[in-house]
Amino acid sequence: MATETAEEGSGWDSHLRGLTVTTVASLLGLAAGVGSQALASGPNDRIGLYLMGGAILLQLPLYAVIGIDVDDFGPKEYLYIAFITFSMWFITWGILLTTGATI
Repeated sequence: MATETAEEGSGWDSHLRGLTVTTVASLLGLAAGVGSQALASGPNDRIGLYLMGGAILLQLPLYAVIGIDVDDFGPKEYLYIAFITFSMWFITWGILLTTGATI
């Protein structure tokens, strides 16, 4: 997994790299959940799915800007990023929908 290996000389310790990938995926999932609550008219509105998909796709260029080499990411890393982002989006939006919070 991308969080377990780090290139020599890249300046990224494997733990720091894993922490960064997990934190960015979680924060973008959280932001997508809040954005879904703010922009979508309900759970059947597709804008929420588009925001979640956009949060997943936004991460790869973001990691490159941060300095994490995404060239050595495999399918396992992409699935990990997508799962963490989806999970945070789902939980955040689910809590906001259930409580009736308005943003």
